[in-house]
Amino acid sequence: MPTRELPKKWQQSVKVVNAVQIAFDMDTRLQYSIRRSALDKGISPSEQIRFLLGLSTHKKPKRPRLTVSLNNEDYQQLSKRYDIPAEEQLEIKKSVIEELTNFAKDSSLHTPD
Repeated sequence: MPTRELPKKWQQSVKVVNAVQIAFDMDTRLQYSIRRSALDKGISPSEQIRFLLGLSTHKKPKRPRLTVSLNNEDYQQLSKRYDIPAEEQLEIKKSVIEELTNFAKDSSLHTPD
């Protein structure tokens, strides 16, 4: 069976699939320092680690975003919090964004103990 070349838009994905993620268990203050440095530079912590290790980094930041995993029980709790049916996940997401935006506007920078 002849092998075909992957479409150009999929070729970059091959690199990602072949990458191996490693995790570092470090003191909270060390982690904070690396994360804070990355935040100040507008890059991800993993990009900051790559920079510190002298590895290649992406010139253009990827989509900057915050993530949280929500399960059905979480949606039930948020449904009550925002008085929105749990099935309306997009509306719940909008309310979460609004709450996080208000937090960011109203709070001073918090640091770990």
